[in-house]
Amino acid sequence: MMVELNDNTREEYIHQIVKAAIEADIDTFRTMFLELHPKDQTDVFLHLEESERKRVYESLSPDEFAEVFEGLEVEEQKEIALELNDQYAADVFNNMYADDVANFLAELKQDNVTDILKAMDKEDAADVRELLAYDEETAGSIMTKEFIAIRAEDTVSDVIELLRREGPDAETIYYLYVVDANDRLAGVTSIRDLITSVSTAKIEDIMSTRVVSVNEKTDQEEVAQLIQKYDFLAAPVVSDENVLLGIVTVDDVLDVLEEEATEDLGEITASRGSTDVSLTSFQAAKKRAPWIIMLMFFGLITAEVIGTFEETLETVVLLAAFIPMIMGSAGNTGTQSLAVSVRALATGTIEKRGLSKTILREFATGLMIGVMSGAVIALLLAVFYQDLLLGGVVGISIILSLGVASVIGTTIPLIINKLHLDPAIASGPFITTLNDLISLMIYFSVATSLIQYL
Repeated sequence: MMVELNDNTREEYIHQIVKAAIEADIDTFRTMFLELHPKDQTDVFLHLEESERKRVYESLSPDEFAEVFEGLEVEEQKEIALELNDQYAADVFNNMYADDVANFLAELKQDNVTDILKAMDKEDAADVRELLAYDEETAGSIMTKEFIAIRAEDTVSDVIELLRREGPDAETIYYLYVVDANDRLAGVTSIRDLITSVSTAKIEDIMSTRVVSVNEKTDQEEVAQLIQKYDFLAAPVVSDENVLLGIVTVDDVLDVLEEEATEDLGEITASRGSTDVSLTSFQAAKKRAPWIIMLMFFGLITAEVIGTFEETLETVVLLAAFIPMIMGSAGNTGTQSLAVSVRALATGTIEKRGLSKTILREFATGLMIGVMSGAVIALLLAVFYQDLLLGGVVGISIILSLGVASVIGTTIPLIINKLHLDPAIASGPFITTLNDLISLMIYFSVATSLIQYL
């Protein structure tokens, strides 16, 4: 029976397990620990000190500890791997899914990778080597090799017997992929199809030949979108010759979505690679500094624009008071449109709606926000400064600036995407700085054209 921990029982149960580990009460520790869900086992394990963790290695078989190790973050895995003796570690890796081992080894130095693969079973090591050979962030690099392939001529009873033998070692058995004599993907069936069919039925009679698959070189984000679109639990990965190579499961897709979201967040905030809180201050600063320094140069251009309109400012000094507001409003509006554009590209909705419609929609949105904002600020200036014309200059500038900012925030990611780059590169700080520059030019152009009336 598996024990489920809630907020009320978690601390007490963990305390009892830790106590059993400290007191070297192996039987009690094993009984309580193995009753937990694997994720809770990982949580308990992380509460232990190094001396207590050594008792865990003594108490659990490599097969039992493999699930705990899989639940750790890569950095945690690196630390724990150093505590394991070579044979125990090799046995743990042999009992892990090949894609999980590959994910771990991809973060190690080549010498360490070679040593670990040599210590593993040849067949398991070969699967891991195959995954490591793929380019990062492709379907091949995240697929698992632990799947069950069947033949069209097999009967339902044959397949059920196969599942009894090999099912425990497969990552998922809900989908069963049918291959021909050359291991080319020919169809797919499911556990539901097997259970609802007579035992003597042939697989070719119950399988579907309309199989949605992905190529081994397909980008992992596209794989995630496909699985999300069709609500799959897994998707088959094939070679250019349609040979079945592995499967990508939904749990791998969740990891991909988290990874891609983190990457996009880093791009949009100009902090790519530095969002991991485990990085040192120096490492984080090293990754962020280039963007900040580049944006400083844009700031110099902004200062030059202000200098160009020095005469206008000297004539109506009050105009300077509204520079931060206009720049901030344009930057914020552009960032909102950037988020909409990047999101639409990620989900594919921009293709459904149409490029021109998306840009026009954001332009209209920006103008409407500008009209509302401009009307409010014009009214306030009329009340507090008794200057309708100044309110009009600021209001018109906001309307134009927000409309243009929305277009910039929408189109730049689209242009970058056309260049086959990550659209999130059009980061928030970059869009904001660009819109600061353009909004200033609009503001001072409007003010200069009406300077004789101010």
